[in-house]
Amino acid sequence: MHQASNENLPPNVIKQLAKELKSLDESPPDGIKVVVNDEDFSQICADIEGPVGTPYENGLFRMKLALSRDFPHSPPKGYFMTKIFHPNIASNGEICVNTLKKDWNPSLGLRHVLSVVRCLLIEPFPESALNEQAGKMLLENYEEYARHARLYTGIHAKPKPKFKTGAISESTTALNVGQTNNETPGAATAIPSSVADMKRVTTTSAQDQQQVANVPVAAASVGSTQKRESGLAKVQADKKKVDARKKSLKRL
Repeated sequence: MHQASNENLPPNVIKQLAKELKSLDESPPDGIKVVVNDEDFSQICADIEGPVGTPYENGLFRMKLALSRDFPHSPPKGYFMTKIFHPNIASNGEICVNTLKKDWNPSLGLRHVLSVVRCLLIEPFPESALNEQAGKMLLENYEEYARHARLYTGIHAKPKPKFKTGAISESTTALNVGQTNNETPGAATAIPSSVADMKRVTTTSAQDQQQVANVPVAAASVGSTQKRESGLAKVQADKKKVDARKKSLKRL
């Protein structure tokens, strides 16, 4: 940890934050993953999973808590870095929740603050809306509000794709590698489980390719042979004609 980057926070606060962040990393709250930056504890980021049963389901939202020098006596400022359609979150990402304002208490820890923010996705408070359109829509037409929120979630809060163990199988299937006549096109190709299997598949594939490659070669060979034989027969016939004419000329 570079102390110089944390100099805007008192040493005792840094020590307390280090303990809290370690606890959050070892036992994260439900649906929340803190992104720790040891060089700057005054900017704490977290990834929040959209709660199931809400318009934010299947979304992953990055948020930030900005701590001032007099933290924890003053509350941190909360921001959503991922665009979201929500009554209590402004277009610039600022979060409006009482826990970070009038209900703030220096004894409240980061775990509590993060959990409250996630709960805000489950139960918004349109009465204290920063996004007036979302607040009005939530009160007057929930289905329309939910449609907007889902749209934003689908566009802006897509989780990063995880590596699929079947990706190799899918790609080889798409290329029809090692496919035989008995296999259904598009069926999943088994992934070799050992070096020996890899060699076997590679050898089989090479043999298949060679067989395919030999078909046009063989056809071309047969065609060229027939053409050559036909040409020789024509030359011999012409030669006989010439010889016959020579004999008739000698008689004259």
